[in-house]
Order: sequence, then structure tokens, then C-alpha cells
Amino acid sequence: MEKPLALTLGEPAGIGPDIALKAWLRRDELKLPAFYLLGDSACVDRRARALGLCIKLADVDPSRAGAAFADALPVVSTGHAATADPGRPDARSAEAVLASIRHAVADVRAGRAAAVVTNPIAKNVLYRAGFRHPGHTEYLAELATEKGQRPQPVMMLWSPVLAVVPVTIHTALGEVVGQLTTDLIVSTARIVASAMRERFSIQSPRLAVTGLNPHAGEEGTLGKEDQTIVAPAVAILKAEGIAARGPLPADTLFHDAARKTYDCAICMYHDQALIPIKTLAFDEAVNVTLGLSFIRTSPDHGTAFDIAGTGRASPASLIAALRLAARMAEQKPPSSNRR
Repeated sequence: MEKPLALTLGEPAGIGPDIALKAWLRRDELKLPAFYLLGDSACVDRRARALGLCIKLADVDPSRAGAAFADALPVVSTGHAATADPGRPDARSAEAVLASIRHAVADVRAGRAAAVVTNPIAKNVLYRAGFRHPGHTEYLAELATEKGQRPQPVMMLWSPVLAVVPVTIHTALGEVVGQLTTDLIVSTARIVASAMRERFSIQSPRLAVTGLNPHAGEEGTLGKEDQTIVAPAVAILKAEGIAARGPLPADTLFHDAARKTYDCAICMYHDQALIPIKTLAFDEAVNVTLGLSFIRTSPDHGTAFDIAGTGRASPASLIAALRLAARMAEQKPPSSNRR
């Protein structure tokens, strides 16, 4: 991979700056791909000093980031100051957060970077500043819109031991049934199957589709949705040649023996997917947005305001996100990867 990765600042009051600095310090030990941080170098320098780290920063443009990476942490300015202190979010820094994301996407789409890697954001802080998207995933979909065509973003949580995808994402539990449709399950699974072939080198991905209700509805006695919504989706996927099974009871799908039977679990709602992977692989899991015209990964954790600036934050998930982004970017072009 010749082009560097574009890493966003994330919420400056959180651990994003901490883990970016720590990841860069381990660049040689772990042979990390080159990356640059999009943000405010003054903010990054303050955090390095707070952590007691002696780190050289290089204010560069993306074209020079790869060359600078060996000796300094490359920082590409977005022109917006991030003034929030560790553990003390400040809505005045919201534009710095959003500008970092916008610039990262623009850099990848313009060919200046290989992929977008995002540090955690604090949605409640952004909401107070006027942000109107449910989360990162939906905002990235807007930025990826071309010629009026908005892509369907699919959130995958990936780890070496488990990959999961929630069909409904940032949706209140009481609203899941109203949003869940056969078409949505089918379109989500199609995107997953395509991405696993094109970006994960799994030529015949096996998808396990969970039921919505306990015991996948127990033949309709615990809810009809699995018979009327989920099962028809699985039938459509099978007819298209996708190796899908379901609806399967979620409570028996994530133990070791069960995980060996599929490559990705397609789950009906947020916590059904995220609880098992965060239990099994909290420090190794990576958030991947599928369905976009560019690669995006992110650590699978939040801003951790309580430990920001203390030195206690682990960069493990960010390191995993950087590595996965580089791995996905190195795959052959999609057209040559199809059977």
C-alpha cells in the first residue's frame, strides 16, 4: 500500500488523540501502515505533553505524509481549532471534528489517501452543535452521495474471531420492527457478501441470519416476524446463490463451535450484533462501513472521557483498524475479484 491512511481526530476531549499518539509510537515495533492525522496540531501537541510523550509532529499535506511518517507523526490541518480539554467536551470543537471527517473522505476520494480510519466521536456533543445524523455511519453515507444517489451504509464489526452486521443500526429497540423489512435484510446481506468477496478475499462467504425474536420466533408462537420478514429474505438470498442460513436463534449462534460454521452473522438490531463481538473481542474488534465507494474503519469503542489524557487508553482497537484498512486497500480492484 503506497498511499497513507487518513486518520480523523475524533472527539478531542476523548481518547482519540491519545491512541493516535500511542499507535504512532509503535509504528516500527508493529510495522504499522503509514497514516496521517487530520486535525489541529496544537491540540495534538497539548495532548502529547499531557501524556508526558516526547513526539515530533510534522505539519504536512497528504502527499508528504508517507515520507514524514518514519520520523514524525504527520498532521494535516483542517483549519479548525480543537480547544476541548481531556474529559471536558466542548461543542465549540464540533466543527473541528466534522471537518476532520470531511477532509478524510475528500482525500480518499481524490486519491490522496488509501482509506479513512475514524477515531471515536461523541454524538451528543455534535448534536448540541446542530449535527443531525444518527451517527458516523449515516454521516459518511451522506459524504459518499454521488449524483443524488445515496449509498446504503452497512455497519460491520469485524474481529479475527467474529464478524457481525446489524440490519437496523442506530434505532431505538421499540422502532426496530417498524424498520425491519425483507428488502432491507436482502440489500444488507448482498452488500456484505460482495464486500467479503472483494475486500476480505472470501470467495463464497457464509452468512448466518439471526431471527428477530427469542428462539427465532419458535415457529410463530413468539412472534410472526421471523416467518413473515426474515425467512423470505433468506429464501431470496439463497435463490441468488448467496450461502445464507436462517432465521437462526441468536442465543446459540455465538459460541465457538457455531462461529466456525459462518463468516458473518447478519443480525436484526444493534445490540444483538454488538454485545457478542464486544464480549469476545473488545480490544480487537473493528468497525467497518460497507457499501461506500471508499474504505472506512474505526476502533470499536467510544470516547472514554473518564480516561482521556491519563495515559490509560489502549491503542489496540485503533491499531487493528489501521491494519484492517490497509489490508482492505491492498485487495485487487473489485472487478478482478469477482467470479
